[in-house]
Amino acid sequence: MGVDDPGAGLLVTNVRVFDGIGEESVPGHVRVERDRIAEVVLGRPLPRSAPHGATVLDGGGRTLIPGLTDAHVHLFVIGGTMAELKLAPTGTVYYQALAAARDMLMRGFTTVRDMAGDTEPLRRALDRGLFPGPRIYPSQAAISQTAGHGDFGTVYDAPTALGGPQARTEQIGFTRVADGPERVLAAVREQLKKGATQIKLMAGGGVISEFDPLDVLQFTTAELEAAVDAASDWGTYVTVHVYTSEGIRRAVEAGVRCIEHGHLADEDTIRYLAEKDVWLSTQPFEVDDHHYASADSGRKNGEVCEGVARTIGWAVNHGVRLAFGTDLVLAPGKAHRQNEMLVRLATYLSPVEALKAATSGNAELFRLSGRRDPYRAAPLGVIAPGAWADLLVVDGDPTTDLSVLADPERNLRLIVKDGVVHKNELG
Repeated sequence: MGVDDPGAGLLVTNVRVFDGIGEESVPGHVRVERDRIAEVVLGRPLPRSAPHGATVLDGGGRTLIPGLTDAHVHLFVIGGTMAELKLAPTGTVYYQALAAARDMLMRGFTTVRDMAGDTEPLRRALDRGLFPGPRIYPSQAAISQTAGHGDFGTVYDAPTALGGPQARTEQIGFTRVADGPERVLAAVREQLKKGATQIKLMAGGGVISEFDPLDVLQFTTAELEAAVDAASDWGTYVTVHVYTSEGIRRAVEAGVRCIEHGHLADEDTIRYLAEKDVWLSTQPFEVDDHHYASADSGRKNGEVCEGVARTIGWAVNHGVRLAFGTDLVLAPGKAHRQNEMLVRLATYLSPVEALKAATSGNAELFRLSGRRDPYRAAPLGVIAPGAWADLLVVDGDPTTDLSVLADPERNLRLIVKDGVVHKNELG
């Protein structure tokens, strides 16, 4: 265990390689130079010779796969409580995010898309190697209308548009409340100014929010189009939180490129996503993934979870671009379910299809950030020459048995991100 710079290079031999694209793992070896994969040789488990000075690791016949990715995380709030989010000193959420980033990396997640929170400064610190953690695609503050899923103000405060105060979640950059096209334009541009790689809007009701039933529509077409125009001007895209068919269709018609959740949509709407080539970033939730003090939130959570099987099933049947994410929020002690939720995906997909979704598949979604993509210099989510050197060596073969990834502490024997070894139990 430890963090090492490969320096002259790293050679992992005697492994079965799953490259993130194919249908099976194949005997071979992989060589890393600095932060990139330099060589992938398949069909021969051992190279003829190791480069001078390279660190050589024998994989012992285990499986080498790309680093895992998660398309919907909340580094700010995965390890905290609602009380901490609203009442704790400002530094609390930042320190918790730093710890959450380290833990995600040690669970094998080398790239994540963060969907609400001021995580661009954290991204820069991690990319400089100051702390261990995954690559981050930050959305910065999630943008909400008044009484929307991101409005955490009190019911007796006037809306900010009418001169009221900002809620604590706005003060710390977790959400931004904006009403009307002009304010939405300003809010989107604010997040881009702060380094957002994509923009997230709340386009429908939510489970944890107090004021909005799941069925309500949020943001008018004009407001959504304003956000899409502002993001497009910066070469990136808008994704929206929404569960219902009507909300999904309004967002897609406005030019939104990705839907977060979608669990209450009907089959025609899921098919519509395929027709419009819009991504569905959904999550294989179970009821006990989250605990809510509010009975209303608990009821809404149950309703969402009832839609998981049909939503993913329809998406697979109709060929929707399906991203894997977890959306674990305000769940102290349950962060480890990130891996369990990936394993659950094999309930609806084959193990290799689920593994592709969590590697090369998510990487395709991340690339929609275009010119705002901080990692566009090399491919992500694949084991290929020239790709970023993010790789794992796993006990067992997740292409046939995804459950081996449920216990990363035991089964992840090597974790490499950006060419740096963060865990080595190969000797």
